[in-house]
Amino acid sequence: MTRRLRALAAALALAATAFAATGCGGDAASADASTSGKVTLTIGDQAKSLQTLLNASGVLKGTSYKVKWAEFEGAAPLFQALQAGAADTSYAADLPTLQAQSGGVPVKGVAALHNDGSAVGIVVQKNSAVKSVADLKGKKVVVSSAKGSIAEYLLANALQQAGLKYSDVTVQYLLPTDAQAAFTAGKIDAWATFGVYKAVAVQQGGRQIIDGTDGRVSGYGFIGASDKALADAGRKAAIKDFLVRLDKALTWSGTHQAAYAQAIEKASGAKAAVAQLIVKQSYGQLVPITPAVTKAVQEVADTMHGIKVLDPNVQVADSVDTSLFK
Repeated sequence: MTRRLRALAAALALAATAFAATGCGGDAASADASTSGKVTLTIGDQAKSLQTLLNASGVLKGTSYKVKWAEFEGAAPLFQALQAGAADTSYAADLPTLQAQSGGVPVKGVAALHNDGSAVGIVVQKNSAVKSVADLKGKKVVVSSAKGSIAEYLLANALQQAGLKYSDVTVQYLLPTDAQAAFTAGKIDAWATFGVYKAVAVQQGGRQIIDGTDGRVSGYGFIGASDKALADAGRKAAIKDFLVRLDKALTWSGTHQAAYAQAIEKASGAKAAVAQLIVKQSYGQLVPITPAVTKAVQEVADTMHGIKVLDPNVQVADSVDTSLFK
């Protein structure tokens, strides 16, 4: 990877928001040293996405509990940490959360995040012969990042809508930063990706053939909580309070987009244009997990189970706790 691409990759790391990737863990930091000796809530995060938002909005001031952050590049290691007891909560898109639950991670969704799905897309090279999803038949498609990402669901659903089978394409999995470098170098023709990775690919000359709007992805992500944390009265109360504060932070982000973008620039070293794209494509709402939410996400589970990406399947309504955020 060239120096320029490495710098770009560092900036793009913050874009691993709700559309989960994979990566490595980081250290934890206290949000309020004055709360030492009280309940500690360890919040699982991806690429400092939540931490940047919550710190910029100031909503964590005055908590009655101590906050620690468990930082990861993406969802897979975050859920590994949660399973090991190194995090109390998770933050991921619908399919990575389903993958974790299918794999036996003791986590329940406690609140849903929502956006319009536009941050997920399939991009091809500017001069590619691929003009539509139907043209992907017989082609190799790179998916970022691991098996069971939100980008893979878009690919599976889009192929189905185009009358194709998942086996009609050859899927290769690559981490987003590796795929970004390969796409920029022209070594990838078709790439299912998300967030700023997608936006930068288009900015650099790629052509988007489809995105996740119009119901092609559910648009939902989840804040999850480990069964162990939910069984602890103190931490459960802290999670409930944290959700209220996160809701306020997301509201703040919608009315203070410039300040939020500046916070992202400071936290990640991203350029202003990249930070603005992150703000535009981030989750904008925290919503209760209603039957409508579980129905939409169950369609994701059933689709991915049908192509053997999610096995065993997950019954979404049985994998949530709706008592904490209403």
